[in-house]
Amino acid sequence: MEENTAYTGKVTLCDDGKYRWVYEVNLLKNPMFFWLIYKIFLFILLGGFAIMGIADLANWGAEKVVQNLPFCGYALAGMTALVVLGYLIYAAIMGGKYIVTFEMDEKGFCHRQIDAQAEKARKIGAATMLAGGASKSVGMIGVGAAAQRTEMYTEFSKVKKIKAYPGRHTVKVREGLEHNQVYASQEDFPFVLEYVLSHCPNAKQ
Repeated sequence: MEENTAYTGKVTLCDDGKYRWVYEVNLLKNPMFFWLIYKIFLFILLGGFAIMGIADLANWGAEKVVQNLPFCGYALAGMTALVVLGYLIYAAIMGGKYIVTFEMDEKGFCHRQIDAQAEKARKIGAATMLAGGASKSVGMIGVGAAAQRTEMYTEFSKVKKIKAYPGRHTVKVREGLEHNQVYASQEDFPFVLEYVLSHCPNAKQ
């Protein structure tokens, strides 16, 4: 994508009828990206714990399950440390910011990482997927695949749920299994939120 001069920090209605703006997310102050990555690893780890617990319970009884609890705690602590370290490295590579452009009209909105960061994200994602494949880590493969996705379009008519976080200048929308986010400055946030709400007739708020 070529950078468009119509993108500014303020939501702007362009001649083609689309609203356009750019937003910079501080990766160290806004925790949403970290929690997204952490949840992916956490759910996979909990799934592994559940399978292990069921097997132990069936073969050796509840005592074995209790004996394995310290191991589960160590695994959770280790995973948390790795996710924190990996996130800090990612933030450093991105200059501490996630910079994204938005296009929004009556039908939906497009969330697109700027070109310079998108290229870095794709490389990081590819490296993470290779590392995950080598270590047979489904979690790392999933995170790598997510990192490579630098653009996402959401159609308003398909949105099922909307949740606003004014303090973080964020509107989260869910379209089936797909999740997307809209960011806007404090000045423009009320307008963007109202626009999204008014154009999603099938969404729960």
